[in-house]
Amino acid sequence: MSAITPGGPEPVVTDEDPIRATDPVPTPSSPPPDILRAASMELVVTDLAASRRFYVDVLGLVVTEEDEDTVYLRSFEEFIHHNLVLRAGPVAAVAALSFRVRSPADLDRAVAFYGELGCRVDRRADGFATGFGDSVRVVDPLGFPYEFFHDVQHVERLAWRYDLHTPGTLVRLDHFNQVTPDVPRAVAHLEDLGFRVTEDIQDEAGTTYAAWMRRKPTVHDTAMTGGNGPRLHHVAFATHEKHNILAICDKLGALRRSDCIERGPGRHGVSNAFYLYLRDPDGHRIEIYTQDYYTGDPDNPVVTWDVHDNQRRDWWGNPVVPSWYTEASLVLDLDGVPQPVVARTDTSEMEVTIGADGFSYTRKGDDPEELPSWKQGEYKLGHQL
Repeated sequence: MSAITPGGPEPVVTDEDPIRATDPVPTPSSPPPDILRAASMELVVTDLAASRRFYVDVLGLVVTEEDEDTVYLRSFEEFIHHNLVLRAGPVAAVAALSFRVRSPADLDRAVAFYGELGCRVDRRADGFATGFGDSVRVVDPLGFPYEFFHDVQHVERLAWRYDLHTPGTLVRLDHFNQVTPDVPRAVAHLEDLGFRVTEDIQDEAGTTYAAWMRRKPTVHDTAMTGGNGPRLHHVAFATHEKHNILAICDKLGALRRSDCIERGPGRHGVSNAFYLYLRDPDGHRIEIYTQDYYTGDPDNPVVTWDVHDNQRRDWWGNPVVPSWYTEASLVLDLDGVPQPVVARTDTSEMEVTIGADGFSYTRKGDDPEELPSWKQGEYKLGHQL
């Protein structure tokens, strides 16, 4: 695989997965569960009332059901009981990344697949969460708490209830983004689960900094981002159009909640999607996301970005705030205990693209003095502050 020419106009497109793991998780002989999509997430929050205000009153998610300890939320096009569970607890963390599978038999496959790997597997015929039936929860070999389910309680799909829509309506849960120390190892394991790589970020030496992987025919159902982990980088909800994201920004400004905006709005190079990153009252990161592209053909090409292309993370070349690279949510084991965080040993994306003086980086090999005067210093943190 050839690397991207620094400063080149486009990423490399390859026909084969360019990521190779040196220490892969063993591939089970048992077939994996047939995953349809990323469907729900369970977040532990320390102030349930504050989190409810953020997700319901500010972002407009719909309350399906709630009690004194838990709120079940869904997006406007969803017909299953929930896409997001807020559960009160002492430590802000992620309790489950939930995938819907094609059939009840896939739950048996999940048990066999992860059991063969020696992972802890719990199963409840009546589900771990209201609205879901027979479900399996595991801690996977990467340390993430995954949930698999098929049977669900159906609820009203609100796609046609335009009387309830707002300018920033969230229509579906789109994807997760997971932080892991060894991206190639994570990619190989998800490929064993049936995921396919759509895009990735590498350098000339072949170090992989992140990879986007899908089951449904979009850019991703989850991404593996290199960093100290296991942690959750973000969960993403989709809107129909980019103007919906701009409306959310306007609403946050009107509510004097602009401090919730961590990054954006902007357009990604990777995925081509329009984005906005927010932080909830506990610091959990939420992406609002729209307008990526179709990837469902079997010969869909993999897109590889050079880590030194400053348009990979933001197509307009805007710098990435350091917190976006360094901060993420803890994940829990099946007993509710935070998983230990393992340090990444490969170079970090922030280290190779920013440097010790802050946001001085533009493109590899560029002289900052060659930039127009109105761009000089933009990438230096001190200048921004």
